[in-house]
Amino acid sequence: MIKLTKDPIQVDEVINSVYDDGAGAVDVFIGSVRNKTEKKKVVKLIFEAYEKMAISEMEKIAKKTMEKWPVCKLSIVHRIGTLNLGELPVVIAVSTPHRSDAFAACRFIIDTLKETVPIWKKEIFEDGEVWVAAHP
Repeated sequence: MIKLTKDPIQVDEVINSVYDDGAGAVDVFIGSVRNKTEKKKVVKLIFEAYEKMAISEMEKIAKKTMEKWPVCKLSIVHRIGTLNLGELPVVIAVSTPHRSDAFAACRFIIDTLKETVPIWKKEIFEDGEVWVAAHP
């Protein structure tokens, strides 16, 4: 499952989508909206995407991941729109025969997603707002 959604991400659905009889491990990354960036209080986040290109890049990440590790299944779901504190902008799940590969593949996916996928984040603070680079 690779998708962008405006709706809240159903974590159980993402996790269940990667279960496989050949998998001895499932690793999950859940990103959440935190209440501070450095010392500034965050009120909410806004995510925008170039949707067609974002899906294409997410598919490329999935393909590269499956070439590097013995992935049984993987899912990448990213939310777009306005998210409040505690809501989930991204959930990634990966199943592999062994845990070390699941951990490595999941980390590769989130790190690469932040570097290459055209999804932009605006942080809204009590006293202003700023568009955030993935890796400032």
